[in-house]
Order: sequence, then structure tokens, then C-alpha cells
Amino acid sequence: MSKIEQTVEIPHLGGSRVGCTFARPYDPALPTLVLINSYTTSAELYRPQFADPALASAVNLLALEPYGHGRTRASYRHFTYWDSAVANLQALAALGIREAFVLGTSQGGWVAVRMALLAPDIVKGLIALGTSMDSESERSRELGCWDGIGFNTPLIDDLAEPVGEDWVVPDDVVDAVFDTAMGGLPAEERAFWLAAYRANYAGDAGRRRLRLSTVNLRDRDGLHGRLDDVHCPVLWLHGTADRVYSVANAQAEIRMFTRSPEARLEIIEGGQHFLSASHPAEVDSAAVDFVKRWA
Repeated sequence: MSKIEQTVEIPHLGGSRVGCTFARPYDPALPTLVLINSYTTSAELYRPQFADPALASAVNLLALEPYGHGRTRASYRHFTYWDSAVANLQALAALGIREAFVLGTSQGGWVAVRMALLAPDIVKGLIALGTSMDSESERSRELGCWDGIGFNTPLIDDLAEPVGEDWVVPDDVVDAVFDTAMGGLPAEERAFWLAAYRANYAGDAGRRRLRLSTVNLRDRDGLHGRLDDVHCPVLWLHGTADRVYSVANAQAEIRMFTRSPEARLEIIEGGQHFLSASHPAEVDSAAVDFVKRWA
């Protein structure tokens, strides 16, 4: 069955529209697994998960796109990851979903944790993929993480001035994201994402969304002082080939979830930063096991 794409209206940020994608019609008898995509991608990041019949039959798969990404739009011009967490919770309420497990890739991981902090009665478990709970700090770089300030600042500077409505995101921006997150892409997959990015980031409004998404990535607040207030189980999957955030950082941060009933790190050999895309079989199997255990 083909996936179901829609948007829901919520009140946050002066009124917003949140992009939602279901794998199939919602079944209230099944637990829900929310999927939150990584920087500048969209719900399409989770095509392998939507195509997995075992995963789609075990849970309601629901991808929610953060502010600045995909089909999600706000009336107000500025937003943060906290806003995306609030928007996701309001989207769940609008859809009539009272509780969910939440999986997030990279930035999706810290949006997921923010959701659990804001609404512990709704978020029943967290699955973090290739993420970090820190700001872009010197500490994280010392542990082998990327230089997020150096990566993002040139793009923020390049996107500072208004552009015409014929503008689309440059190909080299897309290539830089996927070279870093996936070690590059085969030609067909690259063509898919170039088309997706050109659709999502076009004209001056697209430039503004791309720039603010990049500002958020570079300038976000860290969560270390809040992680002991997460009370749901946490499963963190991290690839050994992740070029952005290191296994060493994941090993340090998983221990900060001191009040979770279980906080477990699993290392995926050869896994890339966009782990659900590079190693979908391992991610999907772990997600099914985790939800079945804690639902």
C-alpha cells in the first residue's frame, strides 16, 4: 500500500501546517512510531522504512517534518528545535494520537528528546540514530565529532541576501550534505535528492528556510543538563562510519540518561550518519524489537 501524505493545521507559531506521512491508514490498535528527519531532508529520508512490510505491520509509521523542512510551514518567520518539538506534539493531538514512540535521525534525535522532555506522558520511548545531545561544542570536537561551526557558517553567510523567485538550492549544497552523511550517493539516488531539494528550497522563502535550518544546526542549545529528566526508555543506534558525530560521543552521552528505565547504545558496523538510509535492515529490526518490548 502506498504511503499517505497530508498536512495538519496546528496553532503553534501563529498557526502552522505540519507535513505528515503515514505508511498506511492509522490503526489505533497498533503503537505509533514517529519518524523525524535529519537536516534539510524530508519524510523521504524514511523511504526504506515505509517500504519494510515487517515494520509497517508492527506499528503506525508516521513521519513528521520539522520547521524548515518538507511541507511544514509556520506563520512566524523564526523557529527553533523546541518549536519543532511543540509542533510535533500538537500534530499528534490533531491526529488523535495520545502516545507514541519517537525515532529521530541526527537533528531528529534532539527534536525527539525535546518532545520527551515536554510531554513525558505522550512519548513512551526514544530511538536516536547518529545524533548528539550537545551543542556544537569544543567538547564534542575533542571526542571526534565534526566541526559544525566550520561546516555551517559559510552556507549561512552565502544565504544572507534575498534572492529571486527563480532561485533553487545549489547542487553543491546537496552534495555536501550527502557526502558528509552518506559518503556520497549513487547517481539515481543523487538525482532523486537534487529534485527533492530543489522543490523544498526554491525562491526567497526557500532560501530563508534553508538558512534558518542551518543557523539552528550551528547555534542550537545542548541538552546535557536536561537528560536526567527523560523518564522513558532510550535506544541509541550509532554507525562506526558516522562522519558527523562519533561513537565516543554517543558512549559518553548515553550514560547521561540516568533516570530512563533503560538507556542502551548499539553500535552498527559500517553505519553512516543517516543510519536509517545506510542500514535500514538493522534499524528496522531494532525498532520493532524496541517497540514490542516497551509498548
